[in-house]
Amino acid sequence: MQFLPVAGQEDSPQTQQPDEAGIVELASPAEEGSSGEVCCGGPAPSRSTLFEKPGYELKGYVRAFLRKDGDDIPLVKTKLDRKDHRQTLLARLGIIRDDYRVPPGLYGTGSPGADSPVLVTANYKLTFDFVRRELDGIDCWLLVLDTRGINVWCAAGKNTFSTDELVRQVENTRLAGKIEHRRLLIPQLGATGIAAHHVMLKCGFRVVYGPVRIADIGDFLDNDMQATEEMRSVTFTLWERFELIPVELYIFNKKIWWVFPLLFFLGALTPDFLSLADTWRRGLLSSAAIILGCTSGAMIVPLLLPWIPGRSFAFKGALTGLLFGGLLLWVSGAGPVEGTGLLLIFIAISSYLAMNFTGSTPYTSPTGVEKEMKGAIPLQAFALVAGALLWLAGPFI
Repeated sequence: MQFLPVAGQEDSPQTQQPDEAGIVELASPAEEGSSGEVCCGGPAPSRSTLFEKPGYELKGYVRAFLRKDGDDIPLVKTKLDRKDHRQTLLARLGIIRDDYRVPPGLYGTGSPGADSPVLVTANYKLTFDFVRRELDGIDCWLLVLDTRGINVWCAAGKNTFSTDELVRQVENTRLAGKIEHRRLLIPQLGATGIAAHHVMLKCGFRVVYGPVRIADIGDFLDNDMQATEEMRSVTFTLWERFELIPVELYIFNKKIWWVFPLLFFLGALTPDFLSLADTWRRGLLSSAAIILGCTSGAMIVPLLLPWIPGRSFAFKGALTGLLFGGLLLWVSGAGPVEGTGLLLIFIAISSYLAMNFTGSTPYTSPTGVEKEMKGAIPLQAFALVAGALLWLAGPFI
């Protein structure tokens, strides 16, 4: 990522001289999508700042640039605007999740100098936004790694928030020439991807592991980078569990929307072929079982997680599916064969979606997740197939 002034165009650098700290404020706020691209060989459009150039976008979160050692380092805002909040909501819902990222490289907040701390983070914009929001009033360097738009914790497990990527960004940004100390502040949840002794050997920087939550970064810095026990503790509160629900529901429902018209079609396969009453009843009941099965596994299980018996997420989801699926079928009055089939489908979906949360919690290790999946997925698949066969056979038995 390069934020460089444009040479050879009509804007004069004299109109935007750096202040004593070397900071060049933007003449006007840059909006997402604005660029100085020249089209059809014609003259360049007017530019609000000399930092714009053909084919280059100035992002709305950049407020100024710091000229240091021949580089123009973007200084970011620490207040999120309405667009940031809107995009956060869309990312939480999973709608823009796959391409929600910022360019990797070196950023800053406030007026960073040679003694300012260097925080390392991922280029997932949701993470980037949360970090810069907590740096209000703090002069800080922000080294963003290319994690392919994945958050720190997951990227560390996928080897994109890694030692090699960290060393690469340190070298690419010429960080050693911009600061006097040799400390890199790494999020604690990224520790699995960063080998501190290898970082020291490869680029001469010492790794300091910061707190679990970015909200504690101010206190951590004020305490001479010493973490309290609370800062090192991973929580999984009701609100933290709730935040994970929308994206799980969106992603799964996006994949199975085609199932519902199929259910109404298959619901017509009864002794009274194409009976409107049977088609409507069976289609609605089976659709309700799938929708509520999704709700059971992706919403009820995480919300009630500490109170549902068992350690395995797959078991918690199956137990919840059994209880709520049984209640649905008892209310609906479905026949024993058809009802058993729908109950198995309900349990399989609830168990599978609940198991997805094994990668989002501090409760399980990677090996524990792998072990649970190997044991649970075959049982879930068997329950789903058996349930479908029983549901289809129900009207004929």
